[in-house]
Amino acid sequence: MAKTYSIAIDGPAGAGKSTIAKRLAKELGYKYVDTGAIYRTVAYFLDLLGVSPKDVDGVERYIDELTVVIEYDDDGVQHMIMNGMDVSGEIRTQDISQKASLVSAHAVVREVLLDMQRDVAKSYNVIMDGRDIGTVVLPNADVKIFLTASAEVRAKRRTDELLAKGQTADYETVLKEIVQRDYQDTHRPIAPLKMAKESVKVDTSDMDIEQVVQTIREIVGKKIPL
Repeated sequence: MAKTYSIAIDGPAGAGKSTIAKRLAKELGYKYVDTGAIYRTVAYFLDLLGVSPKDVDGVERYIDELTVVIEYDDDGVQHMIMNGMDVSGEIRTQDISQKASLVSAHAVVREVLLDMQRDVAKSYNVIMDGRDIGTVVLPNADVKIFLTASAEVRAKRRTDELLAKGQTADYETVLKEIVQRDYQDTHRPIAPLKMAKESVKVDTSDMDIEQVVQTIREIVGKKIPL
């Protein structure tokens, strides 16, 4: 089997991981794997069943009834298929985002999804983003990036993004949710958000998308043939 390359992009909520990863994946011809969407799908599934993301017994009881599949359309866009149904749009809410953070703290959930994520990286050249890609999911990734920005900047970006999609969003509320999400992600006992030893930190607080993409391309180019 031919050598596949993997790029891990970790960082807190709202740092721009998915936006940057999608751009880079398209430019490099890689598959983009949004691991956050995978956990959102699990959270959405449990939400439909009325199971709290904090209900350990409930999560363990129903997780085996869930089948999650990643599919890519002709444009390389990732679609999340939950028990045969495309839920890519339904999982993109702030409520599901918060619940996904709680769901991802369960060992049984991470165990179920870990092999699936690694199998994608074995089959394709990938750019995978999340909270623990460089530390847990792909510890041997060829390039590791830790993408971050101040909580205030991330809240402003997320608010603008939600408003642009026609959703209701209040900056102060979003900021509070991001701070809460940061705490949840960094303090969970299993695979907490932290920067891998080999990661290159990129703070995007004062950078636009083009500058971030260029910066990461330069980092990648030093380690992977482009």
